[in-house]
Amino acid sequence: MLTIAILAGGLATRMQPRTENIPKSLIEVAGRPFICWQLESLASMGFRQVVCCVGHLGEMVQEKVGNGHEFGLSVKYSFDGPSLLGTAGAIRKALPLLGKEFFVTYGDSLLDCDSHEILKAFRHSRCPALMVLYRNESLLAQSNAVFMKGTRAVLYNKKHPHKHSSHIDYGLGVFSASAFLGVRPDVNCDLSDFCGVLSARGSLAGHEVHSRFYEIGSPEGLSDTEAFLLERQAAASSKAAGVRR
Repeated sequence: MLTIAILAGGLATRMQPRTENIPKSLIEVAGRPFICWQLESLASMGFRQVVCCVGHLGEMVQEKVGNGHEFGLSVKYSFDGPSLLGTAGAIRKALPLLGKEFFVTYGDSLLDCDSHEILKAFRHSRCPALMVLYRNESLLAQSNAVFMKGTRAVLYNKKHPHKHSSHIDYGLGVFSASAFLGVRPDVNCDLSDFCGVLSARGSLAGHEVHSRFYEIGSPEGLSDTEAFLLERQAAASSKAAGVRR
């Protein structure tokens, strides 16, 4: 499986005051720092190599996660440096660690999907980028993509969505490293803007999944994610108790 980059370098202003002294990835959710849940989930999806793209308070993430062996992973780190580079800028800087093709996810996302099917779709598309999509109908948040299944093309614009948008960015993508060579390494650049440009060029493919994502990028998202994880823990404990009987 390809390496996956976790974008965990932002200031997380929507989650203040929780994030005044810790990065968003370390917010406690269902009794553990969120990144612990996330890394376990990525390992269960088949990933083994992870690059954490960190900036604000990134040393705290490195101290908590270390080399990732606790989660069955190998984790490396790419630091923004003195200035925040934005999500696309952080990927541009991390390219030497990522390889010719790689996955990307956000540091506040908890996902459940088939990474092998997604990689297969990416390579079949022959596009430099693929965005994983969820049919949302603006239930989880504002839908921001039109997925044309016949062509596998995506019309994506996060800031000004097309009026017929029914899908939402799932928080997972696959990219060729060559797609980022036009991003200046010293300039702040946002991944959603970058994907919008690729979409306008017809260079962004899509792959639809059917399991919803969870996120901690907002207080409401954090509440939903915690409820989901607590319910999952309770179900696992009940199952284990039944086996012991």
